[in-house]
Amino acid sequence: MSMRKDFRIRTLAVLLSTSAAALLSPGAGAEDLIQVFRDARNYDAQYGAARYALQAGLERLPQGRSLVLPTLGLTSGYTRTNLDIEGRGSNPAPSANRGFTTGTYQLTFTQPLFRPQSWVQYDQSEFQVRQAEAIFGQAAQDLVIRSAQAYFDVLSAEDTLALVRAQKAAISEQLAQAKRNFEVGTATITDTHEAQARFDLNTAQEISAMNDLEVKRRTLQQVTGKAYEKLKPLRSDVKLAPPNPNNMQNWVDIAERQSFPVRIQEAASEIAGLEIRRTRVAHYPTVDLVASIGQTDQTGSALASTGSLATPTAIGLQVAVPLYQGGFLSSREREAGANYEKSKQDLENARRTSALSSRQSYLGVINGIAQISALEAALVSSQSALDSNKLGYEVGVRINIDVLNAQQQLFSTRRDLATARYNTITNYLRLKAAAGSLREEDLNEVNRALQF
Repeated sequence: MSMRKDFRIRTLAVLLSTSAAALLSPGAGAEDLIQVFRDARNYDAQYGAARYALQAGLERLPQGRSLVLPTLGLTSGYTRTNLDIEGRGSNPAPSANRGFTTGTYQLTFTQPLFRPQSWVQYDQSEFQVRQAEAIFGQAAQDLVIRSAQAYFDVLSAEDTLALVRAQKAAISEQLAQAKRNFEVGTATITDTHEAQARFDLNTAQEISAMNDLEVKRRTLQQVTGKAYEKLKPLRSDVKLAPPNPNNMQNWVDIAERQSFPVRIQEAASEIAGLEIRRTRVAHYPTVDLVASIGQTDQTGSALASTGSLATPTAIGLQVAVPLYQGGFLSSREREAGANYEKSKQDLENARRTSALSSRQSYLGVINGIAQISALEAALVSSQSALDSNKLGYEVGVRINIDVLNAQQQLFSTRRDLATARYNTITNYLRLKAAAGSLREEDLNEVNRALQF
């Protein structure tokens, strides 16, 4: 093989290695996954709404407690009365015109003594707080997943674009070589047409990859509120370990017990069960201790022109007995029973869904690790196949389409390998989320796999 031909092969090898290095070079000022997540936590509207929903949910407990605590109320009033008196009859009273004022106030203290509905509602408020906390926990996990997914989607789109451009450069070199060989008569015009067709197709793929990258960047910006110049990629030597524990049933059992969707529905089921009790005790009487003190100051009245100052005080028990409300209470009891049965079905559905999600994510991690190993081996084989086909083309035992196909196989394998790594990582995070144990510390573990 001539020095000129050897130079072309070495040039292509340099192009391939340079493009791969470009994929893995973090560059100055590149942001990592933790910073992206923190930006998302400060900006994302879904997470912000969940945070305020939690604050609102926490208020259910003091509201429930207030139903069994005493109340104190003050009422007051002031009235000005003008009175015109006109005598009539056989012996009329003298006519008169006078005015007087009446000022009153009353301070009332009420202490519930027996209100079973209020106590049940107080118990419900505790589970409502648990439910609000679980909903917020689910929102926090979703933010971790969405941040990581958007981050790796951008990296994947960048990888695809860089590989398409590297492939374009390699095809361009192959096209130039086919043209030179045709000019000297060592190849047919078919080689040139095949290379040109592959080059044109690659140009279209480049446009599509550029568009996809822009979309992925905008998606990340929607989560974080920032447009990042560059993101830190995965290390080239990263090794992904299987989940711990490395047993699918263990993850399923954990998910069925403590995933946030299960916790949310468990709290909802408890609330629905207490609602049955609350509607039943609505038939019970209520007893309150009521005490009051007041004052009425009058400067006159309709019967007398003299004023008075009265200070009444009272203390006693107030009993209310619900007798009949048109069947409302019985209907409410039947409604509560049906809602409780619905809540049990919702809980069972949440358990099954969490179990399925954990199985899918676990298999995604295990199979992803196996796929990565296979693709790493395939990458070495594809590179060897490309080198062999190029050498065969130089000596005349291979045709141009063989080289182009080998190039396509090499770049497809590289793209699939990068995608498999990203998918395995996100499946690991989803597995932790299915088990209700995904935290920011898990992102720190993933972040250590990035280049710094």
